[in-house]
Amino acid sequence: MSKDLLLEIGTEEIPAHYMPSILSQIKDLAHKKLDEANISYESIRSLGTPRRVALLIAGVAEKQSDVSAKNKGPSVKIAYDSEGKPTKAAMGFARGQKIAVEDLVVEDGYVYANVTTIGKDTASLLPDILKDIILSLSFPKSMIWGDQTVHFVRPLRWFVALFGTDVVPFEIAKVKSGRISRGHRFLGTGDFEIPSMKDYEAVTREHFLIVDPEERKQMILQGMQKLADEKGGTIIMDEDLLEEVVFLVEYPTALCGEFDTEFLQLPEAAIITPMKDHQRYFPMRDKDGKLMNLFLTVRNGDDYHLETVQHGNERVLRARLDDAKFFFEEDKKKKLIDRVDDLQRIVFQDGLGTLKDKAQRLEQITTFLNHKLDLGLDDGDLTRLSDLAKTDLLTQMVAEFTELQGVMGREYAMIDGEKQEIADAINEQYLPRFAGDELPQTTMGKVLGIADKFDTITGSFSLGLIPTGSQDPFALRRQTIGILNILMDAGWNLNCDEVFAFILNLLHVEEDKQAEVMSQLNEYFTLRLKNIFQDKGMDYHIIDCVLASDTLNASEAAKRADALIRADLMSQTELLQAYTRVGNMVKDADDTQVNPDLFETEEERALYGAVVAMQANLPQKYAVYDYAGAAEVLTEGIGAINAFLDNVLVMHKDEAVKQNRLNLLTLTFSLIQPIGDIKKLS
Repeated sequence: MSKDLLLEIGTEEIPAHYMPSILSQIKDLAHKKLDEANISYESIRSLGTPRRVALLIAGVAEKQSDVSAKNKGPSVKIAYDSEGKPTKAAMGFARGQKIAVEDLVVEDGYVYANVTTIGKDTASLLPDILKDIILSLSFPKSMIWGDQTVHFVRPLRWFVALFGTDVVPFEIAKVKSGRISRGHRFLGTGDFEIPSMKDYEAVTREHFLIVDPEERKQMILQGMQKLADEKGGTIIMDEDLLEEVVFLVEYPTALCGEFDTEFLQLPEAAIITPMKDHQRYFPMRDKDGKLMNLFLTVRNGDDYHLETVQHGNERVLRARLDDAKFFFEEDKKKKLIDRVDDLQRIVFQDGLGTLKDKAQRLEQITTFLNHKLDLGLDDGDLTRLSDLAKTDLLTQMVAEFTELQGVMGREYAMIDGEKQEIADAINEQYLPRFAGDELPQTTMGKVLGIADKFDTITGSFSLGLIPTGSQDPFALRRQTIGILNILMDAGWNLNCDEVFAFILNLLHVEEDKQAEVMSQLNEYFTLRLKNIFQDKGMDYHIIDCVLASDTLNASEAAKRADALIRADLMSQTELLQAYTRVGNMVKDADDTQVNPDLFETEEERALYGAVVAMQANLPQKYAVYDYAGAAEVLTEGIGAINAFLDNVLVMHKDEAVKQNRLNLLTLTFSLIQPIGDIKKLS
């Protein structure tokens, strides 16, 4: 026998960007808690609006499953005396298992208790289970209210908890569970009763609540598409904005508004940003791809007096665009290059100087990278770029719309007549702005982007501002991942440690402290690179193999990892075992000078001959990351390696012979070391 279970948590409006995580969490918690309680069920759904989080669980068993267990006790020797009578140990074990001592079973020299725990009625367990689920939810920020000590994302207002048609009784923060929910704030008629889980979506719909986020999303998309088609436009879709709007409304109705065509003279970004980031509007383009003086938005309600709502939205947007137009016209009166000295007025970060100091460091870092990577960029252009990089932060437009940093820098640079590549790089320095965002496409943009991020991260670490699991106020984690992805995308073989050292010297960090900061940076970057590889689905053996290196080179590590995957080296057990045996003998030795005159056995001569032959063919394989080809060459030495290790005493009493044999093994192991730490592949 089974019943359906409904839990609705009613709150004040929950921040939209919290909702996807909350719905995922509550579903996972329900699975976990019911499984732990041995309560079977058919399916679990999580639904929600800004004011409610709902859990719908179909086919919940009315009784816990009985659990049978075979519990191991003491050995027979301890459980029974010489006459075969149970000892105190056996009787104590039986008592603890709540069975008679005569019911103990002997197997494999031990006594066992076959115990069956009879399941309880589900209804009696649900109050604690539901409370546990609610209080186990976690949020980026929580609140307390009134005289309560309970922390929750927003104040709790009501609970609906029904098992079948019966209320599951519990209380949290003085709010008792029942069957009464609340309708839409403006369209609903107040409180209403929910008979059961099966009625939930239908009854809530009657009170202007679309509790299924996917249904709301489709209503929004269909409503906006209909309007776009009527206007002959194409929606500039933003999935993150769409998700946010889905969780801002309980009953969506799309509407279209317009603004004066005079604002289309502004740069697109200056129009789109106030629309999307400030007003949650969707812009549109015409059939030629040009921005239209129209926008789409979503009302939390029906279409009653929709024109009034439309006009209100138009007035708000006009005010924002008026501001943007004023700022744009004022900013154009002063060129970016004339703002450079004003950077001295803005502190970049306490302990790291002003934005002018940062600009001067960027000039040196970009030049260093240009020559280190042999990019062939003009150093004069890099100087100009570094001077201009942060100047748009002084403009009124960026001061008002901070999301436009870099974007407006590019616009103003083009108006000022700067080179196109310099203008593009000013914008690209901030890419990627978020996970999954595009990477810089121009060489100058890549150089400035990683220089800026390297400077911020290295400087912060030098001040002890190291991110923790929960605290990363300067977004150093995102910037680190950005550097690594840019380097791998560009294929630039750059040792990050050299950049750390260069910047620490620019910052005049004491020499005795540099080693500590370098170690912290190396560890932090390596862990981020490991996470990137894991997200790509790489085997952890391969990740550990390529990251066990003295140099932190993201591009090189990525190429070696891809080569290992293609070569399927992990399946070549005989090859790995042979060279791992050699590696275990030499460990950290680095002397590869071998004197053939000191050889005393045929095995030594055979191994040396094989090594010399392989040395001739391996470099060209490694140069193009042909690890499959390298493995074929390395296989030629397996027989000689095993014969040497099986028949030759390495630790010879003659110190010269002993050292020569160790050097021969070190030379042999060096042949496979470009791949990484092969011991990690086992």
